[in-house]
Amino acid sequence: MGQEPRTLPPSPNWYCARCSDAVPGGLFGFAARTSVFLVRVGPGAGAIPGTPPFRVIGELVGHTERVSGFTFSHHPGQYNLCATSSDDGTVKIWDVETKAVVTEHALHQHTISALHWSPQVKDLIVSGDEKGVVFCYWLNRNDSQHLFIEPRTIFCLTCSPHHEDLVAIGYKDGIVVIIDISKKGEVIHRLRGHDDEIHSIAWCPLPGEDCLSISQEENSEEPAIPNGKVTAQTAVTKGCYLATGSKDQTIRIWSCSRGRGVMVLKLPFLKRRGGGIDPTIKERLWLTLHWPRDQPTQLVSSCFGGELLLWDLTQSWRRKYTLFSASSEGQNHSRIVFNLCPLQTEDDKQLLLSTSMDRDVKCWDMATLECCWSLPSLGGFAYSLAFSPVDMGCLAIGVGDGMIRVWNTLSIKNNYDVKNFWQGVKSKVTALCWHPTKEGCLAFGTDDGKVGLYDTYSNKPPQISSTYHKKTVYTLAWGPPLPPISLGGEGDRPSLTLYSCGGEGIVLQHNPWKLGGEAYDINKLIRDTNSIKYKLPVHTEVSWKADGKIMALGNEDGSIEIFQVPNLKLICTIQQHHKLVNTISWHHEHGSQPELSYLMASGSNNAVIYVHNLKTVIESNPESPVTITEPYRTLSGHTAKITSVAWSPHHDGRLVSASYDGTAQVWDTLREEPLCNFRGHRGRLLCVAWSPLDPDCIYSGADDFCVYKWLTPMQEHSRPPQGKKSIELEKKRLSQPKPKPKKKKKPTSRAPVKQDVYDGNEDESIRESSGPVENGLSDQEGEEEALEPELPSSIISVASREPVTCTPVSIGFEKSKTTVNNKVTILKKEPPKEKSESITKKRKARSMLPLTTSLDHRSKEELHQDCLVLATAKHSKELNEDVSADLEERFHLGLFTDRTALYRMIEVEGKGHLENGHPELFHQLMLWKGDLKGVLQTAAERGELTDSLVAMAPVAGYHVWLWAVEAFAKQLCFQDQYVKAASHLLSIHKVYEAVELLRSNHFYREAIAVAKARLRPEDPILKDLYLTWGAILEKDGHYAVAAKCYLGAASAYDAAKVLSKKGDAASLKTAAELASIVGENELSSSLALRCAQELLLARNWVGAQEALKLHESLKGQRLVFSLLELLSKRLEERQLSEGKSSSYNVWAAGTEGPFVERVTAVWKSTFSLETPEQYQAALQQLQTIKYPSATNNTPSKQLLLHICHDLTLAVLSQQVASWDAAVEALLRAVVRSYDSGNFTIMQEVHSAFLPEGCDHLRDKLGEHQSPTTPAFKSLEAFFIYGRLYEFWWSLSKPCPKSSVWVRAAHGRTTSVEQSQQIDSASPEETDPNISQPKPSGPPELDLSLTEESEQMLITCKELFSEKHASLQNSQRTVAEVQETLAEMIRQHQKSQVCKSTTNGPDKNESEQVAEQPLSSPQNQCKEEKNQPLSLPELTKSLTEANERIAKFPESVKIWPFPDVLECCLILLHIGAQCPGSITQDMQQQAQELLQKYGNTKVYRRYCQTFCT
Repeated sequence: MGQEPRTLPPSPNWYCARCSDAVPGGLFGFAARTSVFLVRVGPGAGAIPGTPPFRVIGELVGHTERVSGFTFSHHPGQYNLCATSSDDGTVKIWDVETKAVVTEHALHQHTISALHWSPQVKDLIVSGDEKGVVFCYWLNRNDSQHLFIEPRTIFCLTCSPHHEDLVAIGYKDGIVVIIDISKKGEVIHRLRGHDDEIHSIAWCPLPGEDCLSISQEENSEEPAIPNGKVTAQTAVTKGCYLATGSKDQTIRIWSCSRGRGVMVLKLPFLKRRGGGIDPTIKERLWLTLHWPRDQPTQLVSSCFGGELLLWDLTQSWRRKYTLFSASSEGQNHSRIVFNLCPLQTEDDKQLLLSTSMDRDVKCWDMATLECCWSLPSLGGFAYSLAFSPVDMGCLAIGVGDGMIRVWNTLSIKNNYDVKNFWQGVKSKVTALCWHPTKEGCLAFGTDDGKVGLYDTYSNKPPQISSTYHKKTVYTLAWGPPLPPISLGGEGDRPSLTLYSCGGEGIVLQHNPWKLGGEAYDINKLIRDTNSIKYKLPVHTEVSWKADGKIMALGNEDGSIEIFQVPNLKLICTIQQHHKLVNTISWHHEHGSQPELSYLMASGSNNAVIYVHNLKTVIESNPESPVTITEPYRTLSGHTAKITSVAWSPHHDGRLVSASYDGTAQVWDTLREEPLCNFRGHRGRLLCVAWSPLDPDCIYSGADDFCVYKWLTPMQEHSRPPQGKKSIELEKKRLSQPKPKPKKKKKPTSRAPVKQDVYDGNEDESIRESSGPVENGLSDQEGEEEALEPELPSSIISVASREPVTCTPVSIGFEKSKTTVNNKVTILKKEPPKEKSESITKKRKARSMLPLTTSLDHRSKEELHQDCLVLATAKHSKELNEDVSADLEERFHLGLFTDRTALYRMIEVEGKGHLENGHPELFHQLMLWKGDLKGVLQTAAERGELTDSLVAMAPVAGYHVWLWAVEAFAKQLCFQDQYVKAASHLLSIHKVYEAVELLRSNHFYREAIAVAKARLRPEDPILKDLYLTWGAILEKDGHYAVAAKCYLGAASAYDAAKVLSKKGDAASLKTAAELASIVGENELSSSLALRCAQELLLARNWVGAQEALKLHESLKGQRLVFSLLELLSKRLEERQLSEGKSSSYNVWAAGTEGPFVERVTAVWKSTFSLETPEQYQAALQQLQTIKYPSATNNTPSKQLLLHICHDLTLAVLSQQVASWDAAVEALLRAVVRSYDSGNFTIMQEVHSAFLPEGCDHLRDKLGEHQSPTTPAFKSLEAFFIYGRLYEFWWSLSKPCPKSSVWVRAAHGRTTSVEQSQQIDSASPEETDPNISQPKPSGPPELDLSLTEESEQMLITCKELFSEKHASLQNSQRTVAEVQETLAEMIRQHQKSQVCKSTTNGPDKNESEQVAEQPLSSPQNQCKEEKNQPLSLPELTKSLTEANERIAKFPESVKIWPFPDVLECCLILLHIGAQCPGSITQDMQQQAQELLQKYGNTKVYRRYCQTFCT
């Protein structure tokens, strides 16, 4: 396992004649999607010895659509230049060393299909397009020439290696021409023989035609084809052979001197050799060639199934070929090969590189014809990553190309040891999860809702669960069985079952032993156990704690619910994210601090990651569920949604997150600190996983089709890009391809490349339901892949978990065959055309009996004849045959004879109407005849019923009318007139059917109107309609209307929830008011509090108070907020806070009087708090809320709120004369500011609440030994500590950053965060105005001290607490030992890895490795030679320190105390600066403490300074 980054790149593009190339010295490039990936091959790749010598070294980024051609310059001295052509219409020239574009042209008007850099002319690049146009472009003089040879689709072109003007071009229909570009593209030869696409053209590497012994007569199966005009045999055309490979399954060798074919090689049908591929696939052929430079009598070609053949051309009468890799099984490609590129490495090996539909790039040794190495690649988004907990280093990757990759990242012989699994998958793989204990058991979930289990050690197809999700599978997790599966007997109950969460919001439990059986929806169990009435939230994530006792469910509304086994009792709901939860991860259990296993990190469509500590909730096992609204830690920095988070298994509290902002971020969660940021992807990250073996190594996957392995120490950035950077990333992403709308295939010439990709896509991967889905850029993945640039992110349903429904985009997600245009087109109405005059005149009504009328307008003779026939018919007794025949012929006389004749006439007229397309006239005739039923039937059959026909239907009877209306309604549905159809159904009293019709076609508003008007108010259909419409509106973000629906359905709880979804203050306030009206008190108060906190961030004090007024239970919070407002105003007046606030409440105006008195006065006047009972009630309300401790990175507004919470408790406790509690609360506030390193706020708290020091509190507590004495001692110590610092700064006021101060600051570590903070902090924090005014003079002058200062320095004795010094020293020892141990473990892992990489040193060597001095990295002192510490010594010192800590009374341990040694150092500094100010006695005491307890690394150096 090497300590170097690796890339799993996107697949090389398919169906391109030349989209990979290589140059001597070992650089290979291949086009993949919209860029070109570069691979260094050979000794220069710097691969680890023993592994294949190649490395992916970079990418050429710049095209916006698929790259269709790639060619290097093969001229010595300019191997660094290359050219690409793309579907975006440009040809770009690049320098691979700088990876930048040198120049480009966009001369082609049509899709470019062929490209070659002339091997003869240094600066000539020739390209051809699918309409037959060729451009020659001369780079150095920026000149071009346009040639149009044939109006046919060009498939490939190759410039001659021997003559600078000759270019051979192969067309789609099998024609090959050789042209001379110096003569305006004159055709020298037209070579006829192939009858299908030409895929490849190779010139013989030797000029002349002596290399092959082909006699003129020998192969005369084809007559010589004269070229139209007889060309003189110039030197140009004399000698050279040309080979062409075509889709017609033949390779032809042509003689240029004779202008005809001299040899035909027909591809052999080979037996398929165990390629892991579906035998039923009808695979099309791609025939590519390579004519080796040093072996002109041999030719390499591809064959039907991915085999490579080496043909022997010396024996043309015998089809003689050698198969590549004939001996070793499974080394050859399993699908067709597209490109072959020769490469000569620095150590003169002749290699051949091949790209194939099987998504592998293979390298062949031409000397042995064996495969040296393979580079696997991805044909879709990398959706999911999972390391096997059993088989170390085995990484499973779920990819959008319908295959699972399993990468053995530890393989010593091969960096890219990757196996593909495609059987039974047939769709994008969106989720993966290894079984925790069973080897090789991998669960997978797909885009179409399938859940399956693979055994990666066998070749069997996977088992598939018989229960599918309706939408994409988001997450899989193994957990303990729950009822009903857990109720089975011992024998038929698995130890773990598989949980899957799908896009429709359901979590299913599958029994791995009976996947064919039914899977269970866990919502039923949740409902039954917790007797929940309201609608359960839509689940989007499931995660089990490692011990299998707790399950977390993440929901679409941003809430996270925590359940307890065995029956999923709900113990807690976390209302933190207010957008869809994408990922939840529990901390591992094997850290040095076991309580960290209760940490749970989560990420949502908001860009903030929250970490919650659930230890107290889980251990207290509450009766009714608790709601948590405060996170333990907040990690903010990403600028787009979070898709995945993973804890490091090697560290405590270290987390990596993946985001749509295009980066992955590593955090120290306990300090809320960003550590490093990876920006290597060119897309949105979808998954991330920490290597289980290497603490510095992380793998991430994204929608750029890449998986990167990267190392944390090698990243230059420490936090995600903000502002500009993220815009650059956005640009990077915009340069990703946009799928073109698939045009219908025209029967004429069509872009060969694309067409085949579609063919491939539909035929192979869908119809045949075969192996992997296709690539190119037009594969299915392509559809969804670049929908992004044009649309706001809320619409995109790529891997995002938003179940988007009504946007045009999501179609691509659900139906693989529909195409999606990436611009949302709005159909414009055609402008009304000018009415022509003829229309404006009134039209004459069409005649009902046109045929009869026209027969009455014939010649006079005919009319006379009519009269005679009619007379005969009317007056002869019996009609003879002649007359009957005459009447038959002259049907129009039926008008004047009998009824049967009339009927016959009507029938003829009717037929005429139908033939002329006037069914309505036919219907009227039938009505005249009285045959209404018949008319209705024929009209219904032909879909020609009309309003007027149906209106007449009652004439034929009631039942006929009913039937006709139903038939008409059906017909209207076919014509998409659903509302009209429903109205007709209502006319025959089919209310339910009408409502169902409207609802199923998404006319919810209309359906509700009908149902409400016509059905009983308690009809369940109504409620159902409201809920369904509400859910759809909610998904589309129309929250207010959705809330109205939920109110209509009488589920007010959901209405309040959906209103709060937007998360802005106005929505939250409305939601809170609504919840309060409908009596959902708990919800109302939590929403009102959230609203107030939102307004607090905007410093809108008035609004915040108004929001809190909504609920009686928030009275306590109102007090906190008012105190916060007064404190903020005070800070603002002293210019200590950062933002000016807009709106203060009226009562915040007064400024005189002590701070505490002002607070109580406001409480009394505004909140009418007077009696002790009221104070007591407020106190009880607030005491239940617990906030997490602060860190360096706690945002200042949050910190202030938490501090004010403690201060409010302190004031309330004072009011009810509970002095013990008051002291504790005050101390908590001080400690909070101390922990966060905010000295300014700490001093503000002191000056506002202890203006006179701590004496009055001492009096109140009385002399007796109360339990709060230690707390009071701590409080007093912090007070003195603050005064001490201010005094010290006042001494060095002229130069507050004196060297002494700086030295002192850097010596201390987190135990004294403030010093660091102040040292690097804003001017306001080191503002000397805080301290008491002192005469400013240079520090060395003997400064006379005021009495007050002397008094203060004497009280500093309180800080010299021996027991605290001892406790702090033990704690520091424990921390240092733990650090050393962690370092040892890391070193040991590295040595293990090295050992496994080489064949392993002998045993005692490895032991010495472990014994090396581990602490050296942290050693600050050179003169101290640290003896190597052995493991037993370390554990011994750890145990001793822990024992010492255990002996201290709880009272000392529970309350923090300023760092005693730090205080000693400051006093000694003051003594040095201001001699005589510190008594001899105190100096001695300080030195003694330093000598006794200053043995840890942090203090060692300073103790030597002062104590020697």
